[in-house]
Order: sequence, then C-alpha cells, then structure tokens
Amino acid sequence: MNHLRFSVLGPVRAWNRAGEIKLGPPQQQAVLAALILAEGTPVSVGALADAIWAGSAPATAVGTIRTHVYRLRRALEPGCTSASSAIRSRGDNYSLATTAHNCDLLAFRSLTSKAEKARWEGCLQDVTRHLRHALALWQGEALQGLGGPRADAHRHVLEHLRLQAQTDRLAAELELGSATAAALDLQQLVARHPFDEHLRKLLMLALYRSGRQAAALAVYGEAQRILARELGIDPGPELQETHHRVLRADPTLLHTAETPAASPTAPVQTCAGIPPTAPRDRPALPVPRRKRVRCAGLTT
Repeated sequence: MNHLRFSVLGPVRAWNRAGEIKLGPPQQQAVLAALILAEGTPVSVGALADAIWAGSAPATAVGTIRTHVYRLRRALEPGCTSASSAIRSRGDNYSLATTAHNCDLLAFRSLTSKAEKARWEGCLQDVTRHLRHALALWQGEALQGLGGPRADAHRHVLEHLRLQAQTDRLAAELELGSATAAALDLQQLVARHPFDEHLRKLLMLALYRSGRQAAALAVYGEAQRILARELGIDPGPELQETHHRVLRADPTLLHTAETPAASPTAPVQTCAGIPPTAPRDRPALPVPRRKRVRCAGLTT
C-alpha cells in the first residue's frame, strides 16, 4: 500500500511504482474518489451508487460497482488478490486505507492542523510555512473532471477548505509585515469571491499598510455597490469599522507582529525569530478551533 499515491485536489489521480495509473471511465473514477474522500472509513455499496447516480441508481448498480472495484484493484496493483488489495472489502462495504503520506487530501489536513496549532502558539512564520506547503498540494479545481451533484457538493466543501487556508496564510503574512505581497494575492481572491467581507477587510488593511489609503477606501466603496446591487444589503459591522478606521487614518492599523506598539502590559510572544507582539486591531491569539469538515457525507 505504501507504494500507492492518491490525489483529489485537482483531477482524480493515482500512482504506483510504475507511474501514473489509468483509472478508467468517469464512473470508475467516481468510485475511487468516494473511497479517497471517506478518509479510510468504510463506504457502503449504496453510498457508492449514490455517489455515481445521485439517487437514480439502475437495477444493475451493485453489479456495476463491484465490476468497477475489481478493475480498480487490477489497475492499482496488477496481480494482487482481493484479500491483499489496497481496496478492502467487508460485507457490502469498501474502504481504502490512506494516510498523509500517500493522499494529498490527508496531507492538506495534516498541514492545516499544524498551522492552526502554530497559530495558537503565536508562531506566525510556522503558520505561513505550513499553509504554503498545504496550498502547493492543489493542482487545480478539486475533483476536476467529475460531474454530478455529489461531486459538486464535495468540490464545494474542498474549495471552502482551500479558501480558508488561503485566507489564513494571507492574514498571517499580513501580521508579519508582508502587506504589499499580501495585497496582490488578496486582490485576486476578492475578484473571485466578491461577497466575502472578511477578504475585503484584509485587502483594505493590506492596502492601508502599503501606504495606499485611497485604494483601501475604494475597496469598501466597491463592496457597498456590489452588496447593495446584488443582495440589497449594506456591508457588515466588521467591514464598516475597518472603513471608519482607514478613513480617519487610525495609526493602530499599522501595528503588526514585526512592528509592535509600545505597551508596558503587552504579553510577550516569541517564536522562530518573531519579535514580541503587542495589541492590535484583531488579536492573533486565541482563535476559535474550527470544526473539522468531512467530505464523506458532508458533515461538520
């Protein structure tokens, strides 16, 4: 099993010692994707049928799925028996044992967990390092090439996790003083997610710290227009507060982990060469622990 590798953060792909494996038709790929997304937990034949046919499975569904599993086993491990296959079966359930070492999704989860731990510990440089490695695992849109409502639902969850990692990385880099570089990435993210007010807040902060107060105010003005036109609402309190602080050139907006404000009572946080932090507009610690989002079943 340790010679196999799997990917769902992009097209569904697999490799063995001989190289990349041809996974067969889309339905067969969907079966493998469902097993990967289950992260080692058993998946029933019924759940696999639902992943392929979304509640409209034909009478031949069970036989078709068993054929797909048989062919996947042969493709992944030629000459391997069903008893020793990486795709395990017990009754009407199948499972695929994956780890952070052979599956990009689990590697992504592991790295984002390390980043979250580093955030709690105040190690912002470690946060950015772990999240950069996590995001480098993505090779395009998740589950690229797979269609249907179940694939779309899984894709939505995975892309949300990706956006959260991107946001967390840029927030950490902004706190470390990389305002100009963060602003460039944030502009691209805001263009793709125009209704995300937290991204707009970060972009306003990055522009302001880059000496571009007018550009930061323009970001708020654009948010006002888009939200009013498309949703009939005003920006939320958080974005409004950031707007007011940028408008009056609030000097505390410039405080970062690299430029601490003088404070006799400021707690000392040092890690990996990061100087002591000080109070700023949004404390880096503590942050609430996010619920783990699981793709299989789309539960939280």
